[in-house]
Order: sequence, then C-alpha cells, then structure tokens
Amino acid sequence: MKELDKLKEALSEALKDKEIIVDEITTEKKGKYNFLTVVLDKVGGIDLEAIVEATNIINPIVDKFDICDDSYILDVISKERG
Repeated sequence: MKELDKLKEALSEALKDKEIIVDEITTEKKGKYNFLTVVLDKVGGIDLEAIVEATNIINPIVDKFDICDDSYILDVISKERG
C-alpha cells in the first residue's frame, strides 16, 4: 500500500531526532475494529517513556494522512526482541 509507505517516511522523519526507527506500519481488521499498528525500534531498545513520547508525535501525523475510511485504533508498539 503506497499510502503506508508515505506515512512511514513522514513518521521516520519526525522521529529521527529522537533516534527512533519506524520498523513497520500495518493495517488490520480484528473483529469489528480496524487497527493501524506502528512498530518502533531504537538502538539499545525502546522503553515505555519513548513509546509515549513517540505516540504524541505520531498521532497528529497519522490524522493528516487519513489512512482508513472507517475509524481505527492507533497501536504504537515496540519491536519484539528475541
């Protein structure tokens, strides 16, 4: 989906100063809910405080892109390590 690539580029640019990496962006329907999931990473790992700070940056940018026609839940998560 080309629109997600543009969103990823915009988010990556906005989070660059925080040294936060946008690893992946996906959309998925689970039951009756739509989810827009943004997976973040950072060298050395990313903690909850950084996720909250990033979410405050991400939210208004996602709103401008208007990815889904329906309402959705924005889910900002850290990349799994293992």
